[in-house]
Amino acid sequence: MFGGEPDTKKGRKCIAVAALLLTASIVALLRTVPAFSQETELRGEVSESAILADQQRKARQLRPQGSLDQAVPATQTAEDQTPANPYEPASPGAVPDDDQAGGAAGSIFDQPQATDDPGADGQTMAAPRRPSTARRSAGAKAKSDAKAAGKQNAKKKPGQTTDSTAKAATGDQAETAATEDDGANRRAVTIDSVDRQKLDPGAERTGSIEGQKVKPEDDPFAAPGIKLGTFVFRPTLEQGLTATSNADASAGGRSAVLSETALRFSATSDWRENSAVIDGYGLFRNTLTGQKINDAQGRIEGQLNVDLDNELRAIAKLGYEAVPESASSPDAIAGVTSQPLRQTVDGSLGIEKDVGKMRYALTGAVTHDTYGDAKLSDGTVLSLKDRDSTLYSATLRTGYQVSPAMTPFLEVEAGRRIYDLRLDSNDFERSSTRLGARAGLELDMREKLSGEFSVGWLREGIDDDRLPAIAGPYVNADLKWSPERGTIIGLTGRTTVETTTTANESGDLLYSGRLTGERQVRANLTADTALGIDWRDYTGSDGHDLILSAEAGLTWWLNRYAGLTTKVRTEKLTSNLPGRDYVANSVYLGLKVQR
Repeated sequence: MFGGEPDTKKGRKCIAVAALLLTASIVALLRTVPAFSQETELRGEVSESAILADQQRKARQLRPQGSLDQAVPATQTAEDQTPANPYEPASPGAVPDDDQAGGAAGSIFDQPQATDDPGADGQTMAAPRRPSTARRSAGAKAKSDAKAAGKQNAKKKPGQTTDSTAKAATGDQAETAATEDDGANRRAVTIDSVDRQKLDPGAERTGSIEGQKVKPEDDPFAAPGIKLGTFVFRPTLEQGLTATSNADASAGGRSAVLSETALRFSATSDWRENSAVIDGYGLFRNTLTGQKINDAQGRIEGQLNVDLDNELRAIAKLGYEAVPESASSPDAIAGVTSQPLRQTVDGSLGIEKDVGKMRYALTGAVTHDTYGDAKLSDGTVLSLKDRDSTLYSATLRTGYQVSPAMTPFLEVEAGRRIYDLRLDSNDFERSSTRLGARAGLELDMREKLSGEFSVGWLREGIDDDRLPAIAGPYVNADLKWSPERGTIIGLTGRTTVETTTTANESGDLLYSGRLTGERQVRANLTADTALGIDWRDYTGSDGHDLILSAEAGLTWWLNRYAGLTTKVRTEKLTSNLPGRDYVANSVYLGLKVQR
């Protein structure tokens, strides 16, 4: 029993020794392993001034440290500056702080003392930061130079300095510069620097309206107009002199110098949906010298466009015209001091509807003509009431839109002309029935080409069986073509039924055509030309008239409101009927004022 006791004591001693060795090992491990712990507490926002002050403090500390390192062997300096186990932050994207020298003054970026760490032994340990790219390259170069310097120092005498030592000092300076660059980069990436970043070009502010280039006007000399309620009113007044070889454009006309005054105006509505246009003119002529002429004429007309429901559009027109009888008219009365005044009141109402590509239009029109009394040279008065009449007509149009630019159509017309007096002064019943049909094409190529033209047949049968019907081909055209900017070519054509109260005559068909051209030579200079042809075909006989005309004019604008205008015109009538031929040439010069 006593033989086992020594073994028990020996075992206890071994266990105690093992426990002491284990405790010493744990203490040694805790003392040798640095307790680098990442600070998890947020520091909050740091101002740029604090960052700049800290970087300047570090730069001042590194300058004397570099001079002291030159006296220390290069090998020891390189080993001291390169940590054996560099710290790598565990969190992705974490930015470590700069290395702090031992015993240096405190910084706002220093790690707090690890007082709770038992292995720290009351010592303050700075957490190393990850070297930047510039620092790593500079440190690697310094380390390699330090190793080479260590080998050379082993061969040199103690009192001699080597080139490697100088290179090591240069490496320290490079590391200092890299540290300063890294600090500058940190200062660039701050919260406030986001506000100084360049904006997206799409989010930049545009320049002021006053600083931008002003788009030039298409017509800088166009009338600006006067605002009257919801309309823009544009009046034009023209005053000039005309020298003519034939004052009244007749076979017996004589030369004269006339004073001409023309007043024209247009008013356009400024409405949101519907539109209205009012146009008018007045022309007054008085003789200064030569053949006696004293007449006046004018016209005013308006158009209203209204958009209705269900793709319906309404177009209403109303006009009034007062024109003296032309001396070259077949119904002109010879031996009068002044030709009778013809007054015309006309109006129409149309409805248009689009169904797919089909186009439908129905228009009703009324025209009433009234003739004044003729004053004869002997002082007597001749009444022309038997010429007063009213024409009622209805037109139906059907079209198909082949393309947005072209719409061919068919049109039929039916009407009735009723005279105020059933029998005229020669006991003829002049009332008649009107029928017509035509085919045409409507063009809409915006400002390049627009308008329409049509051809067909027209017949107006008189109630009196003794008078033949007025019938013949029908032509109508109204086209505008702009081959280039500032140039407008126009073509108009019209067929008119001219009635008469002459005994045993029905009347005639008058075909009129005009080719016009307008060219803006300069912004303040406009040229215009016109060529005209008229053909009058008398019904019931082989009589006819041919009228040719040509004119050219210039308008030179002094400013937006006033300009000088001139015009040259010639006209010639040739007829197979006796006493109708004439030639008239004229020159006009005037001043035009507009607003």
